[in-house]
Amino acid sequence: MSPRRVMVVDDEKGIRDALKQVLEYEEIEVQTCASGHEAARVYPEFQPHLVFLDVKMEGMDGLETLKKLRELDPQAQVVMISGHGTIQTAVEATQLGAYDFLEKPLDTDRILLTLRNALQHVVLVNENVRLKQEVRTQYEIVGSSKNIKHLIGLIEKVAPTPARVLITGENGTGKELVARAIHALSPRASGPFVEVNCAAIPTELIESELFGHMKGSFTGAFADRAGKFELADGGTLFLDEIGDMSLSAQAKVLRALQEGVISRVGSGKAVPVDVRVIAATNKNLGLQIEEGQFREDLLYRLNVVPIQVPPLRDRRGDVPQLVAHFVAELTKEGLPKKTFEPAAVERLGTHDWPGNIRELKNAVERLLILATGAAVTQADVERLVGRSEGGGARGTAARGDAGWLRAGTFEEFKQAAERAFLLGKLQQHDWNVSETARS
Repeated sequence: MSPRRVMVVDDEKGIRDALKQVLEYEEIEVQTCASGHEAARVYPEFQPHLVFLDVKMEGMDGLETLKKLRELDPQAQVVMISGHGTIQTAVEATQLGAYDFLEKPLDTDRILLTLRNALQHVVLVNENVRLKQEVRTQYEIVGSSKNIKHLIGLIEKVAPTPARVLITGENGTGKELVARAIHALSPRASGPFVEVNCAAIPTELIESELFGHMKGSFTGAFADRAGKFELADGGTLFLDEIGDMSLSAQAKVLRALQEGVISRVGSGKAVPVDVRVIAATNKNLGLQIEEGQFREDLLYRLNVVPIQVPPLRDRRGDVPQLVAHFVAELTKEGLPKKTFEPAAVERLGTHDWPGNIRELKNAVERLLILATGAAVTQADVERLVGRSEGGGARGTAARGDAGWLRAGTFEEFKQAAERAFLLGKLQQHDWNVSETARS
């Protein structure tokens, strides 16, 4: 653990020395400054976790110094100290971003309490920044192909607007990533992002899930509950697999989009909601409209800006970047750290990937776990992903793999049978490793 660093800024030498003595007794590295100008010059190199800053100083006073430090580092944690403190000064310091305000003469116990609380706050702030960075990395759209550049260009155009978006594409192409990117680049980025998988919720519960319910409105409704529309108020609601939503729920969603209000199940009270709706589907909604399974007026409401996410086979040039991204992500989670030989990556790029990005990630995960050497080779890819040339894993699973007939020994036959069985199960569960393991 790196030593904790605190900067003391005061034009009185006695105060600087006293604070330094107290802090160094707590095994803290201390840097003292006699002026605001000196503090602004030293701060970038010293990078303190906390600053004790006097309000009244000659030249650049404490409030000016605070403003300068916050310009240098928006996350700077500063405790103001003053022998002439007023409520107005304290309020102004707080508005400029000060963490706390202490009055002279300084009390040692109060200093140590403030120090402990401030350093804990620093830890929480840093952890929050780290988690946000992890989330951004997890939901990053990776690739530099023409198709991906076009997709990112569409996202950047539509995100700042209030327009509703309908995202279409095959399973596993990354429709959720597109929705999250739109939210992150929108004026609603600080609001909630609420996701609903319409295909995963039973028809009889979808209305309760979306709009909430009142206690006693149906069997099992033991308390009032807010729905996803209310939870997403001020943010974005992502309706994934919208094509699987029941017609009755579609009617309520249409009303919410038209009027900006919803009603909980069992209540006639209209609740206003401010929600941007982004929908996604892998189905042909036009065909569903012809078959009476989807409302045409709802499609018009949702499909203000259509975005088509390309399948992986149409952006094979992105496979090396995707592999590197998944290796970095998965090894952080504890998987063995292995490199991929260029020939192995090239072989992955020739595969059709019917399960798209999701299938590729699962394949990388399998290779990191099952490849025997320190590096993943082309032979590992051939053995664990499949030998089909251009047919993809879907064709391999369907044919049962010709390796069964070519097996020279019983052991080779058994391995080929196990691989075909696993490929079939993976395809059955949409290339989701966790779901396959549970089946």
